[in-house]
Amino acid sequence: MNRAWVVWGALALAVPASASAGNLTLRVGGFFPSAESNLFADVNELYTRVGSGDEQPPGIEKSDWVGATGGLAYFTKVAPNVELGVSVDGYGRQIDTSYRNYTRPSGSEIEQTLRVRMVPIGLSIRFVSTSRRTRVAPYLEFGGDLISYKYEEFGDFIDFFDDDLPVLDDAFVSEGFGFGFHVAAGLKIPINHDFSIVGEGRYQRAKDQMTDDFRDYEIDLSGWSATVGFNIRF
Repeated sequence: MNRAWVVWGALALAVPASASAGNLTLRVGGFFPSAESNLFADVNELYTRVGSGDEQPPGIEKSDWVGATGGLAYFTKVAPNVELGVSVDGYGRQIDTSYRNYTRPSGSEIEQTLRVRMVPIGLSIRFVSTSRRTRVAPYLEFGGDLISYKYEEFGDFIDFFDDDLPVLDDAFVSEGFGFGFHVAAGLKIPINHDFSIVGEGRYQRAKDQMTDDFRDYEIDLSGWSATVGFNIRF
């Protein structure tokens, strides 16, 4: 994760130091992953949530990966109604699972945990619409992202390469960076001259070929987010 902060620092240097006005937004909300890659397809086929209790237990679906997100964004005004900025956000989700179609000889579940973490680091241009009649400012934003991620599975697993199908305690991990882009729309509602409430909807698009224990898989880092934040003007 330290590499992500180094890259974020490099991107921050790209924001003109001479810009006339700056603002910092702290935000929290929800992230809704697309989960459209062979990694998530295999997870859906193999696993179910612990304690589902169904005769035909469902797989791990997109809705199971929905989780909290939060972060910060710093923008500076570079032209009338135009801002340039950097942002860093975080998302993480952990799901306790068991095999859908396999149990131990005793009938008990074979359990494991799946965990994913993402840190999108973005460089963006924002177009802010202002009016003399109202101070409420809608905006559109476009940008590129470098997304640091880590995916893990740990717990008990069946060795499908052994005809006896033994159950082994093990852990598997892959981490890396995916490149992509995002589009966003938001609204700033002023409290006073220096402080505003900000609501934003965002879509990010990125995928990456995984390495290490998941080298045959592609991870989908795409998804929608909805956040609300507190903006400070400098």
